Amino acid sequence: MNNATPNIKHNSVFWVHLLVTTLAWVGPYFFDWRLMVLAYGVVTLQFLVFKKCLMNEHHDLDESKSDDTFYGYLFDLAGWNVPKKPLKKFVRTYLYIILGVWTYVLQAVLHFDPLLF
Repeated sequence: MNNATPNIKHNSVFWVHLLVTTLAWVGPYFFDWRLMVLAYGVVTLQFLVFKKCLMNEHHDLDESKSDDTFYGYLFDLAGWNVPKKPLKKFVRTYLYIILGVWTYVLQAVLHFDPLLF
């Protein structure tokens, strides 16, 4: 198993990917839960249909040959040694479901009003 940090381009797609990933985490505080759950659903559908993240290949993160993911790359940059295979399974299977449930609970159950819309 290769635990080396992949060498990827920090091009415009990388920065858009970083923005989208950040919005997945902070979005519940800014956007209505219905919009966020739709976005999480689209990301999950992408994993189910294409078996990969469509943005990765556009900044040279080739996940077809390894268990590398964008999250894994970010953890590597931060110096955190997170096992890549379980991380990939967690992100692709559970993460966006958990974020969707959290978004719903935050806004519909705990009555948090999103800051933007």
